[in-house]
Amino acid sequence: MTLLAIESATDSVGVGLIRHDGGSAERVHAGGRAHAELLAPAIEEVCAVSGTELAAIERIAVDIGPGLFTGLRVGVATAKALAWSLSVPLLGVSSLDILAAAAAETAPGPGPAGAVAAVVDARRGEVFAAAYRFDRAGPDPQDPDRDAHPIDPGAVRLDQPGAISPEALVAWLSVLAAETGRVQVVGDGAVRYLGLLSGHDGLDLDLAGRLVAPPPLALARLALARLSRGAATTAPAALVPDYRRQADARINWEQRLPRPHEPQGGAGRQGAGRL
Repeated sequence: MTLLAIESATDSVGVGLIRHDGGSAERVHAGGRAHAELLAPAIEEVCAVSGTELAAIERIAVDIGPGLFTGLRVGVATAKALAWSLSVPLLGVSSLDILAAAAAETAPGPGPAGAVAAVVDARRGEVFAAAYRFDRAGPDPQDPDRDAHPIDPGAVRLDQPGAISPEALVAWLSVLAAETGRVQVVGDGAVRYLGLLSGHDGLDLDLAGRLVAPPPLALARLALARLSRGAATTAPAALVPDYRRQADARINWEQRLPRPHEPQGGAGRQGAGRL
């Protein structure tokens, strides 16, 4: 199965491709505010370097967030358009699950990865976060290939359903670290608030600088593993990004609206000043 993976939930824009014969390619660019300009060329690059025609792609996976509003819109819209035009199945994957899967891949030895926290910068002084207790789960004993199948992050996830403050994140992870002994923290949210997190015992930040954004090939591997276990794909029209809050533009607009007891417009306030 040849699968194309699209990642644009953070400041990075990334594309990964795994061919049916196991070959792979990956391209990651610093997106900033240029997600739309960088994504299509990145798709062309991975196809060219892997020797894969766009028409040969059989599955598409996309990071659906949480993450940056504009980045998610670009990535999800592109994945939906490709899936529709190529008539191939589409699978959405959480940015937090991708980060956790990538962290678990770095765990030394064949044992579980322990506790992992994936933290994505939500801006406005907040983060999106989930913790994963890989130490609590083992391979399915009924799976004949259980040694070859890593634990799926979604099966061991402890979610924070909305954006939280960095202080709330530290308090939550400190409780988890007291229980587990160590929590490996990754993601650009961890990097953003490194000073706050680094002052707490049990929070391991050694990998945070290397796992800042969800890696596209980690997304591709996780998607392939889920598809092999029978995960349901989504029709392009039905796939919705996991924004978890309103767009910044709407928040800014609502903050400018008059409060219930404020005078409408500037004239009332000016008139009051002349009394």
